[in-house]
Formats: sequence, structure tokens, C-alpha cells
Amino acid sequence: MSSPQEIDVQDIDHLGIIAGIVDEIGIVEIVDRLLGTHEQENVSCGQVVKALILNGMGFLSAPLYLFSEFFEGKATEHLLGQGVHPEHLNDTRIGRVLDKLYAYGVTQVFVSVAIAVVQKFDVALRCAHLDATSLSVEGEYLDKPLVELSDDPNDAGEGDSGTPLAESEEPIPVQITYGYSRDNRRDLKQFVLNLLVSGDGGIPLFLQVGNGNDADKSTFVPIIHDFKQQWSQQQPEVIVADSALYSADNLRALGSISWISRVPASSTAAQDLLQGLPGSRFHPSVLNGYSFVEVCSTYEEIQQRWLVVDSKARRDSGLKQVQKRIDMAFNQKTTALHTLCKQSFSCPADALAAAEAFGKILKYHTLDDLKIHKKPHYPKAGRPTKETVVTHFTYSIEATLALNEPVIERHRRQAGRFILATNLLIQEQWSNDDILREYKNQQACEGGFRFIKDPLFFASSVFLKTPRRIAALAMIMALCLMVYSLGQRQLRNALEQVQTTLPNQKGKQTTKPTLRWILQCFQAVHLVWLDGAKHLIKLNSRQQLIVPFLGKGCEKYYLLC
Repeated sequence: MSSPQEIDVQDIDHLGIIAGIVDEIGIVEIVDRLLGTHEQENVSCGQVVKALILNGMGFLSAPLYLFSEFFEGKATEHLLGQGVHPEHLNDTRIGRVLDKLYAYGVTQVFVSVAIAVVQKFDVALRCAHLDATSLSVEGEYLDKPLVELSDDPNDAGEGDSGTPLAESEEPIPVQITYGYSRDNRRDLKQFVLNLLVSGDGGIPLFLQVGNGNDADKSTFVPIIHDFKQQWSQQQPEVIVADSALYSADNLRALGSISWISRVPASSTAAQDLLQGLPGSRFHPSVLNGYSFVEVCSTYEEIQQRWLVVDSKARRDSGLKQVQKRIDMAFNQKTTALHTLCKQSFSCPADALAAAEAFGKILKYHTLDDLKIHKKPHYPKAGRPTKETVVTHFTYSIEATLALNEPVIERHRRQAGRFILATNLLIQEQWSNDDILREYKNQQACEGGFRFIKDPLFFASSVFLKTPRRIAALAMIMALCLMVYSLGQRQLRNALEQVQTTLPNQKGKQTTKPTLRWILQCFQAVHLVWLDGAKHLIKLNSRQQLIVPFLGKGCEKYYLLC
């Protein structure tokens, strides 16, 4: 009788797609080249980075101290390389790799990967979009690293617990501290993540981790110059950013760099344009739902083009916000007026002055039916007789609130409008529609930040103990975004090339599916091992339809090539 066959079943799910994209980029090879390898190590730095990306995009709430458990039951060798087992991915090895990433320079490592992506996948660099976000953390953070960097190959050893680090005098470049929180978590410390992404597919191009109290206005220009320096061989034509970039000092510091930015609505010139331009002066854009007026401007002796844009979608929501502010102001000022009317004044002039001062703080209303009441006072309490002499008089105010219709009309006219500014002055090279289109692509940055802050993302709650490892983990988070953005871009391009579609989560055919939906379609995919050899991965018809559009790198993980 023949001996029974040994069968083992391991999970792959959507991780084969992520691993395939990582391989197509060459992240493992790039990291190993930069950080070095050792012949005695069980798992290289590049493989650890790949494992971190798989963990980060595993759609599970799996913190790093449960990292090896994340790979239990998964096809770890199949995904990461022969001889790599979950126990090799212990917290000590991960910590040392994060330290090495920091020591080399997280920005330099990230840029090396980004340049490879742009060159290999022909990512267009017409525009680069800059934005920043804050990431909250809990707990206290040490000023000294926990482990020492070492050339000992046992750093990668199974179960190596590491040795305590000698205290370092190196200054801390990233300060985990309190600052302006985009998540309204002012009670938590934070750090800032600055990203530049391409207009083509939202591929992250540049990363910089900043202090928790950094202000965008003061950091954007140095970041742009650093980006330009490190991308010296390939330069985007234009930098696009939000209103934090638009200040006199920043525009002068940018020099000859081409830029597009939104003008802060708080300036007097902007307010006059937003509220004063009649609708008849706006011309429709080729972008549906938008119209604009071009205005030539010179700001701080810098010649530029202003584009006053009216958005129908923003107008509808903007009008609701205006009405909400009017109602809130009415309730607040009605209470304040009631308190003012209870006050007593020694003369009519004082009462009138108080009424005028109150009227000046009203934004959407005016004082109506204003009356000054005169009240006599007597020596004794009670009802006075005809002979009782008045000792003195006090004066009080009576008034109501009325809508200030001219002011409200100006605010309603402003609803849905914003101003774009640029130093691109030649219409034939950059039309108004081009400028508006590129600024709308700024949502690529915002979408990337939403991806990083998603509750399913493992780093949404950062728990590492040193600023160094926080910075390195932020780079891993940005690599996850790069893998996701590139995978989605390549999938959509492949569908466009063959003029076909895929069903979305609602069952409707689309040429632009989200990669998240595609990844969700690959749950419950398993690799069957037979007598120690890869034997079978069973895919359903939908999965078999999808994989070829994801590229050869993904096909090999599902045994289709």
C-alpha cells in the first residue's frame, strides 16, 4: 500500500495581488541594495519591508506586536520567499529594520522606490500635488532609540531578542507633540506626514515626516525644494498645493518654479472678487458643473493669473452652510441682545453707544426698532406718591434683530466660489480649463490620506515607542499607498487598452473599479501543498477574469503562469 499524501492548506486571499505589485516595483531589491544584506540572515530588510506592506494591507486590525501571528496560516514562503517563516518576522527583527530605514533616511529610501516606479511604469510627471496631514498617536514617546544598529547577522536570527542600545546623542529630527489636528484630536500628540503625488494615478513621489506642530505655510516651500533636488533628473512642470502655499514669502521663495494654488478667501482682494462678481461674468468650463472668470493680478510684485471659479456642487452645499451660520448667529446674538437690554445706563448717550457697539459685531443682522427707555428712581422702595422726588434716571435699550440682506446676498453669492492663482501666464500652454483640472486632481492627495487613515489600516493607531521608528513606519504607510495607487492605475489602464469592463460592488460594469473592491473579491483563496510542493490554487470565474488585468507579477502568485 502507498503511503498517505501530506496535504497542507494555506491562505493567500488578496495578498498575492499585493505581493505581485511589490515585485513588479522591485521594492525588495531596492531596499536590500540600499540597506545591504548578509548571507547568514534568514530574512532580508527588503523582505521585512514587503511583509510590513502585506500586513498593512491585510485589511485586519493587526498591530506590529502581533506581526508574526498575522502570517500564521498564510502562505508565507510563497509570498515572501523560500525559507521565510512567520517566526522569523519577530518584533526584534522588525524594529531593527525600522531603525536601519531611519538611519539611511526614510525620504531617500522612498524616493529611490518612487523613481523606479515612474521610470518603469511611465508615470506622467506634468504635475505634482503637495499636501499634508496629521496622524495622532497615543502615549508617551522616548527620546532615545531602544535597540542599537548592528552589523551582526544574528539581527535576523530566529527569536533573537536584541541587546539594549547605548544612549545616542543624535538629535531627534521628528518631534511627536501637540499641534493642529486635522482629526480634531487635540488631546493627542501627533506627527505630520507631507506627501507629493503625481497627477497621473495619484502615485506618491515624495515623503517627508514632520514635527507634530509644523505649520504647512512654513514647511511647504522647503519640501518643494527638497523634492526638486532629489528628483533632479525628472522634474514635474508644475507644483499644485492648497492655500497654505499662497503667501508673499512663499511665492518669492519659489522663484521660477511653476505653481498652482488656491488663494485664501480671507484676504480683502479675494473677498471683493468672490462676493462682488455678478454671475453674468462667468463663462462655462469644459468641466461639467464649473464656470470661471479670469482676472489678471499682481500680488507682492509677482505677476500671476487669478481664476475665480464657481462650482455648482459646492454652491448647493455652500448655501446650506451660509444659512446654518445665519441661524446660529441669530440664536447667539439674540441671547446677547437680551442680556444687553437688561443693562442700565446713566445717560442716553451711553445707551446709544452700547447699542452702536453691539451693532458693529453683528455679521448677518442689524439692530431694528431701536428705542431708549428712560426709568426714574426714588429714595424709597415701593410705589411713589405724587410728592416723591425723583433722585435720578437710568436708561435701557430695546431693539430687535433684522436680517442684513445686502450682506447676506454677498455671502450667498460667494457660496461655491473659490480663487485659483498661478504663475503660468501663457494661455496657449496652460488654459483655464487645464488649471482647474489640475487643481481638482489635488483630491489624489486627500484620497491618499483617507487610505492611510482608514480604520482597517494597521497604522491607524500608531504605537511605536521612538520617533525614529514612527518616521520609518510612516514611510511604510506611504509605500502601502504607493502599491495601492499603482495597482489601481495599472488595472484601469489595462481595462482601457482592451476596451472592457469589470463588475463593481453593485454588479454594474465599470472601466474604473477601485482596487479595494478587487482585493475584497479575493477573500477565501487558498494554496494547497501536496507532499511539500505547491499543488493547486482554486479561483472562481470572477477571480480568473480579474487576475490577468493585474499583470504577470500577480499571476504567478495564483499559479496562472
